[in-house]
Amino acid sequence: MRELILAIESSCDETSVAVVADGAKILSNVIASQIKSHQRFGGIVPEVASRHHVEEITICIEEALEEAQVEVADLSAVAVTQGPGLVGALLIGIAAAKSFAWAHDLPLIPVNHMAGHIYAARFVKPLIFPLMALLVSGGHTELVYMAEDGSFEIIGETRDDAAGEAYDKVGRVLGLKYPSGKEIDELAHQGQDTYHFPRAMIHDPHFDFSFSGLKSSFINFVHNAEQRGETLVKEDLAASFQASVIDVLVNKTIRACQEYPVKQLIVAGGVAANQGLRSALTAAVAKELSDVEVIFPPLKLCGDNAAMIGAAAHVELKKQHLAQMDLNANPSLVFPNKD
Repeated sequence: MRELILAIESSCDETSVAVVADGAKILSNVIASQIKSHQRFGGIVPEVASRHHVEEITICIEEALEEAQVEVADLSAVAVTQGPGLVGALLIGIAAAKSFAWAHDLPLIPVNHMAGHIYAARFVKPLIFPLMALLVSGGHTELVYMAEDGSFEIIGETRDDAAGEAYDKVGRVLGLKYPSGKEIDELAHQGQDTYHFPRAMIHDPHFDFSFSGLKSSFINFVHNAEQRGETLVKEDLAASFQASVIDVLVNKTIRACQEYPVKQLIVAGGVAANQGLRSALTAAVAKELSDVEVIFPPLKLCGDNAAMIGAAAHVELKKQHLAQMDLNANPSLVFPNKD
């Protein structure tokens, strides 16, 4: 009998519900985006996000079941993002998941949102352990070593701004719409790295990241040029900024994979959709890590979605890591230390 998990994701500004079979097949993946609602503010407003989740969550559940062509009686469990994320947004998804699980007497599975991003790669091909995961998103930049299914060890993380945060702040200075990562990526491919922004901690022996200095350097450079009346080339600014981010990410990731005995490298999170990063990492892995396979989730699964939560929940269900009805949101949830 196949395992069917109804998965709910509401950690930020996407309301999503999916039905996933055996942790590897997407039967439905409904996503209600809020981007247009937040664009006028230049970023995510938590209260606006929460209100949208309230409006969309039951509709998404109904659509996901209908699209998957399954009945509630066919489901094996309900999974939900416990954290990290916006506490108000998380609570709405958790309340919906608990209500659904209780009403239909189904097991409830709490899922770490970042684990979900990693397991989005499982829809491409089976994961082979040990592996390394580079997580790059709006709120996180981490290198995670996985010795086996469900085992996570952070070996490097950002000490300040995440890569995605830096993209959005730089996009604001360039006058781009939120979220601006995709547009910066497109502009970067039309320009050259002529401004040579700093590559923070690129030669340090550890695997931590820092993008706050790059962001500040970029902003100060643009403001100083404006005060002097100089005209800067937007495409070259984007290319120079992106080259700095990519150089650091690629350098640290390749070194981490050389130090740890890994068979696969998974690149996941919203910034994993960046074409510049995909190209640079693919080339670097081919040159430096001939025995390591690099996997990028499909573009539609790089952003927040419930299918990835269902894939991660498959592992948690096998381990019987279930929750009771007192499950609460954990907006600062982190990976547990390696056993």
